[in-house]
Amino acid sequence: MEPNNNPSTGDDGKTAGIISYLTIIGWLIAFFAMHQNHKTELGSYQLRQTLLFHIVSMVVYWILAMLFTALFFSSGLATGWFSIVLVNWIIRIVFFILWLIGFIGAVNGEKKPIPLFGEKAQSIFSTI
Repeated sequence: MEPNNNPSTGDDGKTAGIISYLTIIGWLIAFFAMHQNHKTELGSYQLRQTLLFHIVSMVVYWILAMLFTALFFSSGLATGWFSIVLVNWIIRIVFFILWLIGFIGAVNGEKKPIPLFGEKAQSIFSTI
């Protein structure tokens, strides 16, 4: 089936962009159910940067979970526990702020890059 490039459909990729921010499952829905048959420049832009954002955030959270587990079973529990909890919250706040910047851009229908991820994602996932 040919991609629907008819501008009269009313959706310029904004909906797929918004849904892609909602979780990795939202990204999969946006890509397979919305973007595959109706590819748009805005949809592709948002999907590329949210994919990299989701991948990086999952990897960082896995690393934090491993550090947290290692410190939990180590002898320096009190100091390590506080440090990893503090770092965990700081990283979560930073990721939330980055997510919010991108999400607001998607809601406004802008091709606004997420700081740290947006521009890199455009080159890494250029085939989306």
